[in-house]
Amino acid sequence: MAAKSDGAAVSVQNVNPSRGQPSPVHHQIQYRHAGKRYSLLDCCWVLCAMLVFFSDGATDLWLAVDYYLKRDYWWFGLTLVFVVVPSVVVQVLSFRWFVYDYSDSNSSSGAAAAAASSGSRSGPQTCCRVCMWFFQSIIHILQLGQVWRYLRALYLGVQSRWRSEHERCHFHWRMMFESADINMLRLLETFLKSAPQLVLQLSVMIQRNQVEPLQGLSASASLVALAWVIASYQKVLRDSRDDKMSLSYKAVIIQILWHLFTIGARTIAFALFVSVFQLYFGIFIVTHWCIMTFWIIQGETDFCMSKWEEIIYNMVVGIIYIFCWFNVKEGRTRYRMCIYYFITLTENAALTVLWYLYRDPQTTDFYALIIVCVVVSSFALGMFFMFIYYCLLHPNGPMFGSQWGCVEEEGPEPTSVPPDVITSPPRSLQRTMGVEREQMPGDRDSCMPVFQVRPIVPQTPVARTPRTEGPVIRIDLPRKKYPAWDAHFIDRRLRKTILVLEHTSPVTPRLQYRSLSAPKEVMEYETSV
Repeated sequence: MAAKSDGAAVSVQNVNPSRGQPSPVHHQIQYRHAGKRYSLLDCCWVLCAMLVFFSDGATDLWLAVDYYLKRDYWWFGLTLVFVVVPSVVVQVLSFRWFVYDYSDSNSSSGAAAAAASSGSRSGPQTCCRVCMWFFQSIIHILQLGQVWRYLRALYLGVQSRWRSEHERCHFHWRMMFESADINMLRLLETFLKSAPQLVLQLSVMIQRNQVEPLQGLSASASLVALAWVIASYQKVLRDSRDDKMSLSYKAVIIQILWHLFTIGARTIAFALFVSVFQLYFGIFIVTHWCIMTFWIIQGETDFCMSKWEEIIYNMVVGIIYIFCWFNVKEGRTRYRMCIYYFITLTENAALTVLWYLYRDPQTTDFYALIIVCVVVSSFALGMFFMFIYYCLLHPNGPMFGSQWGCVEEEGPEPTSVPPDVITSPPRSLQRTMGVEREQMPGDRDSCMPVFQVRPIVPQTPVARTPRTEGPVIRIDLPRKKYPAWDAHFIDRRLRKTILVLEHTSPVTPRLQYRSLSAPKEVMEYETSV
């Protein structure tokens, strides 16, 4: 059976091992998260993320209403625009994902169910479908798409804790998919909404020489949201990959403090400059964004599945680089980080000095030196927490004694996978997926480790018999390098295939990524779905 979806061929074949077909080369690694239980800390983290989301949006709307009641229509309009426009963009993207996932998964699962059973239950299924579409439409019109995804991730996590061993793996994998979607949406929203909102409110405070409580609340919530989302994104990204160690919650908190103080210093410098040079600030932002985007593009990142999507992604990361550091490519991380923070420090100093020289002395003398010291000390604290993270709490372990001190390359952790296995694919490579069913006995009811790569001749004795039966999803792409997401997180066709196979087969499906170490070598990853 063969089908085409969005330009990619999907085939399902029955492979008989007795025919003597050649077997691809495999290497074995263990995906540690299949055995990880959803903890109380994980639940509290999601609840705190929802609290950050609501506090950020509520304080901004409250402040917009306050501006309107005080007849500050200019500030009211800007504040409202920075709330509504990014939220609408994110809701449209979230609903688009829902439309693709729900319609395709339901049509595929419906076809599979029709082939397996002659009974017809189209009436109840159609009713449920209509209700789900109506519910999701209302949710996204009310700008609550992220809230629904947070609640769904929380539900899946709790279910993964209390279900049986086999079902726990299924719920855990669904939760990882949902968490990845949430963090990508929140990353886009915060840097389109919270970052400009923070600069706007700080500039209003400086121009008026006073800090109103609502302004302070709005600015604080925006700053916390920015730092929180960056750290949360990195945690979920590492949790999703077997070739990277997970971030502890202590490390995540230190990352939040690192970004909190560096972004705080950056936005205060922006607010000081824009309070005096409005036009030049716009020129500066556009110039900085163009330079950062060009720097990212020439680095040849490998995040998306197509060239144009990659360019759009690089442009969004260019916006993030206006405010903080964001790793987009493996290798030479220390050099890129040093260059970025040297540029940031130079810009912060130049913007602050220009404000100090051209400010109004009569209205700013009493706090000018204080605010300059705040910018300097905030940036220094951010650098301090960054070194604390890399020296003491990095997932690779303490990093003392390296050539550059504590900060080490963000390279792959030691695994049994050859380095060329995860080399970035060429842009011209065709994307194809194959699904095969192999007829051999094995463990049908056991929950296998996620992403397990197997060599033909193991280096050490294996405790259990290797399972070769069940559906196999073969992807004609090498595995993407960290800090990119794996293809089955980005490519929703592949995700759909994994989730559909869960309903059509009691056997755990396996993912096979093509290896670049040999032209015909294939990486095999066993998933828990």
